[in-house]
Amino acid sequence: MKIKLIQPAMLPRPMDTKLKTRMSPSLALLTIANLTPKEYEVIIENENVEKIDFDEHVDLVAITVTVDVMNRALEISKEFKNRGITVIAGGIHITADPEGVLNSFDAICVGMAERVWAKILKDKENNSLKNIYYDMENLAGKEIVSPNYYIIDNKKYLYTNIISTSRGCPFECDFCYNSCKNVLKTYINRPIDDVIKDINALKTRHIMFIDDNFIGNSKWTKKVLKEIKPLKLKWNAAVTSNIVYMPELLDEMKESGCQSLFIGFESINSKSIDSVHKVQNSVKRYEKLVDEIHKRGIMINASFVFGLDEDDVSVFKNTLEWIVKNKIETVTSHILTSYPGTKLYSSLIEENRIVDFNLSNYNTAHVVYKPKNMTAEELYNGYLWIYKEVYTFKNIMKRLPKSKKQWIPFLTFNFLYRKFGKLTELLCNIVSFKNIGRFFRWLAYCIK
Repeated sequence: MKIKLIQPAMLPRPMDTKLKTRMSPSLALLTIANLTPKEYEVIIENENVEKIDFDEHVDLVAITVTVDVMNRALEISKEFKNRGITVIAGGIHITADPEGVLNSFDAICVGMAERVWAKILKDKENNSLKNIYYDMENLAGKEIVSPNYYIIDNKKYLYTNIISTSRGCPFECDFCYNSCKNVLKTYINRPIDDVIKDINALKTRHIMFIDDNFIGNSKWTKKVLKEIKPLKLKWNAAVTSNIVYMPELLDEMKESGCQSLFIGFESINSKSIDSVHKVQNSVKRYEKLVDEIHKRGIMINASFVFGLDEDDVSVFKNTLEWIVKNKIETVTSHILTSYPGTKLYSSLIEENRIVDFNLSNYNTAHVVYKPKNMTAEELYNGYLWIYKEVYTFKNIMKRLPKSKKQWIPFLTFNFLYRKFGKLTELLCNIVSFKNIGRFFRWLAYCIK
């Protein structure tokens, strides 16, 4: 049997370039590839970097779906089904809202794939495919399958050095998928030996840990940091702001090669934080958190969400001033988006505040609901304004880190990725994304 695994194309946000879509391959599809028995032929097509070959003969198509690519996934499914090919869909949007997608594909997979993929393939061969496959039981860490890193086409991406060490998150913020009824409310760590094997498979000393929360189990995190310290890695990860209460863990992160941490600050307004039940965040501890991270020579990628119910138009100016004052190295901004299946979506539906049901607009760059304390236009314009202002030459230089060791990665990201990303994209098209990514990794290694 010949199987095609597909990642549909993302629609770019106003500040995006191809640098974002070419950043890294889909771990979901690489994991499915590794789950597939060797007697089957597997083809991976990422529409962000290549065209889908609809006319290639295959027996089965599997699509990984996030909410913003759902419409495109439906178009892809229709094309293949018109050719008589079976189409299966899985991914976070399918798991979060199975009722809304059930009739759009021949079958859907709700939950994790490790224990059901083989069953799906067997049922397909026996012409007994079911409409829906559930696995809502907790996985043991040892059951989590590594991605097949060996089949990545390195020429297509800036980075292939991405590793997931866990599944889930211990928290249930209202706007997050973890608040969905179909999403497991557990946090699972992988065996540390498996993580080390993945690091060795990538053959690089620069690693991006892309877990939702790298410190969901701080005891486990300490153990893995002890194991990776001798490897002399340079690494990045996403953590929650309650790391402010873990100074010893921050010390170990620094000693094991941590370069930067992605943190969901979301808002500098404590009432806004409370409105979405982000209990792990304490706004009054934010500056302490920033200071603790910075004094260890670690950079911060701060994520903010605008349009929470306690926000008014002053939130943009106030947030910009806080970012510049605290020398936040990089910023990722979002418009509050109610993903179907989340607690936020349910509450906005009850309040009759969702005004746009086009899922292609659910990419955190559109206003799809009625804000409480500003107009939709004010929210959208404020979102664009803060991105522009954070990355002005003046504010980039005001945020320049105190440590000169961080100047090269800081200036590289702020200028070459954000401010002049279109020019960098053009350079990548000439030189290749692989070579540009290799250059930046070499640059990172040179920084002592």
